[in-house]
Amino acid sequence: MTELRRIDVHQHIVPPVWRSALAERGLTSGGWAVPPWSPGAAMAMMDRQGIATGILSVTSPGTVLADGGSGPRLARAVNEFGAEVTAAHPDRFGMFASLPLPDVDAALAEAVYALDDLAADGVVVMSNVHGKYLGDPDFEPLWQELDRRGATVFVHPAQPPLPLLDGTPAPMADYVFDTTRAALNMTLNGVMDRYRALKVILSHGGGFLPYAAYRFAGLEATTVDPNRSAESVLTDLKRFYFDTALAASPSSLPALLAFAEPGHVLYGSDWPFASEQAGSYFNGFLQDYHDLTPGRSADIERGSAEVLFPRLAGTVLAR
Repeated sequence: MTELRRIDVHQHIVPPVWRSALAERGLTSGGWAVPPWSPGAAMAMMDRQGIATGILSVTSPGTVLADGGSGPRLARAVNEFGAEVTAAHPDRFGMFASLPLPDVDAALAEAVYALDDLAADGVVVMSNVHGKYLGDPDFEPLWQELDRRGATVFVHPAQPPLPLLDGTPAPMADYVFDTTRAALNMTLNGVMDRYRALKVILSHGGGFLPYAAYRFAGLEATTVDPNRSAESVLTDLKRFYFDTALAASPSSLPALLAFAEPGHVLYGSDWPFASEQAGSYFNGFLQDYHDLTPGRSADIERGSAEVLFPRLAGTVLAR
């Protein structure tokens, strides 16, 4: 009998309405085709990978597509589909609700509906929406409401406003860049300082934020804004949470674990956009990492997520 312990905060859902919307517009996810998905296939993967619960979210390009007009309707349809899946399997799935940014009024309405009526576990936003980043002053009303609720916000990378490198899909390189760009934009524009009840999870180990955090803090204090100390920048950067999806490697784990605050590293798989083979590859690094204490390993696998999602406390399953 296998014990399923992990809480996977970076697992994707592919609602049929979203797949159709992308296909109608000839869109992909950053150059990657949209893979098959079903609740049964997801739970079979989770059983094999020791995952008790997956928090589901729609990946890039989110629900505001190239024409922009379908955002609120598509977000509502996506979220109601995710809520149905979660309600049918409450121990196995949770949901981050999609928000139709950059329409702040529509995003606020959808956040309230999803959190109050659909019992979403949090919300997902893309790192940028058509070139508009998360620290933009226009987004302040959304952060105010989510902070009032102490909500959990999952930041998933999107294609930055520049052309793809030839032969290099966005998830290979541009996504880690854009996650870092969004996090720095939120920090330097004061979002992480003003809204301290927010819990913000960065995908893929935060891009290269942990590796370059002291560079950002030092240059901000000495070159950009002399009225701000490096320590204050670091304090705000350390407020982020980080998932391990595609980031639990021998070169990235040392920086991530050295930088992140205790309890701020969470397990992530990125399935099905990252294959189960890729998940197993990074799980092996995570399991074999010699500097990871048993306590911190347990926190990454589920303890830290139980704090963010109290309804999942104790949902260790056996298969």
